[in-house]
Amino acid sequence: MKKIIYICFLGGFLSMSSCTFLDESPVDRLVMDNFYASDKDAQAAVDATYQQLIPIYNRNMYLVCDLPTDIHKNGLGMPNAVLQDLEFLRHSPENTFIADMWGDNYAGIMKANAAINNIPRVTTMSSSVQARLIAEAKFLRALYYFNLVRFFGDVPLITKLDDINDAVGPRVAKEQIYDLILSDLTEAENVLPLRSEYGATDEARATKGAAKILLGKVYLTQGEFNKAKDKLAEVVEHEKEFGYGLHSEYKANWDTETEAGIEAVFYIEFKESPLPNNGEMGLAGPKYSAPGGSIGIGGSNEADIPTMELHDSYGEGDKRKDLNCKYDFMNSKGEMIKTSIPLFGKYWIDGISHCNKCDINMHIIRYADAILMYAEALNEVGESTKALQNLNRIRERAYGNTSGNYSGLSQDAFRDAILKERFLEFPLEGHRWFDLVRTGKFVQRMKEHSVYEAKVAEANKTDIAANIKDYMVLMPIPQRELDLNPELTQNPGY
Repeated sequence: MKKIIYICFLGGFLSMSSCTFLDESPVDRLVMDNFYASDKDAQAAVDATYQQLIPIYNRNMYLVCDLPTDIHKNGLGMPNAVLQDLEFLRHSPENTFIADMWGDNYAGIMKANAAINNIPRVTTMSSSVQARLIAEAKFLRALYYFNLVRFFGDVPLITKLDDINDAVGPRVAKEQIYDLILSDLTEAENVLPLRSEYGATDEARATKGAAKILLGKVYLTQGEFNKAKDKLAEVVEHEKEFGYGLHSEYKANWDTETEAGIEAVFYIEFKESPLPNNGEMGLAGPKYSAPGGSIGIGGSNEADIPTMELHDSYGEGDKRKDLNCKYDFMNSKGEMIKTSIPLFGKYWIDGISHCNKCDINMHIIRYADAILMYAEALNEVGESTKALQNLNRIRERAYGNTSGNYSGLSQDAFRDAILKERFLEFPLEGHRWFDLVRTGKFVQRMKEHSVYEAKVAEANKTDIAANIKDYMVLMPIPQRELDLNPELTQNPGY
């Protein structure tokens, strides 16, 4: 008998959902020949590729990229031993969060491959829409592979298969992965529209500006500083054309009225439950540090909290501190509660009754990142004056004036200033591990952090310095992947 399968590609990333009914016989699997029959099918396939951002960026990116660094630590609401291992740099191939980072990114790649390889077969849509959808899928595939190559180094390269269960084969040199990433992003930047050219129902889709900025980040990661500078200049030197700029207030990036404004380059558009909501409000929100152990808002767990080194690193007058190391929280009765320790506040909404009502977006690429990357690339190629101007754009926004501005920096001192500024600017945005690794600072910085945190917060933080090893600039290949794929090999040291 025939079986009717209902598939809903939920636009938790987008503002709408695309739902498709498939008539399938006789087995319980989606038949590609039957699915890619219309422009709606093509749209649904790309929407499914966007949807894969949610399991990656709705917390797991922060756990794997910020928790093993000097920004983030576990609160009392997170007794999970596997997360404790991440915080104290006891990495192992059995770590489920590292394994999820591998699996979720490859799931995104499989969905992108399905769209890229099959959308050309749809003959009922215009060639321009078809090209745009393929470019969106290639942008996403590039992002997913960029995550994988930065975390794991050499990884399997899969561009034709549509099923994650078929994602087997040997690891290939990371240079081949980067070749695909660069190819996908180059095509995407040439085809994708500007953000102003999308309709109202297409918020949060990949744009020309997003592709150029991500391409600049890839070049920067590779140490191709001239290419990074030139690519980022295409956007930063023409930001009004692309619709970008800095909000006058840092906190506007997490205000539901302004979060999708000029600083939002690429982001997940969250809504209230039952649509996908931002789970980080509950994970970072106050509980144990509030008087009585609760402020009266449901689902607040105090699991993800800032390090004391982050708290202590903000200069006097830096407005970012109040948001990234927040003490004052309003409950659903309108009462202001003060916590005994600083907590992350980016994803907190005062006064609502339950954390599942949080619809604050999550930024994957924020324009401040483009400006700081541009400043970094300019410094590396010797354009110090322009580099300083761009770095100080971020400082002036942070302080509301020029009192925090940098001046008279050598090239080496500028490198340190950029790394510190990214530390202060991007807590809980999934950048820190990547930044420390690509600049060659990870091992030494974490040894310093271990000493600092042990002195001012927790004596057992000395374990971080004892545990860190030079090979931890790559994550371990998950054991479950090694078991499934005999052609895989482990990274050195694990």
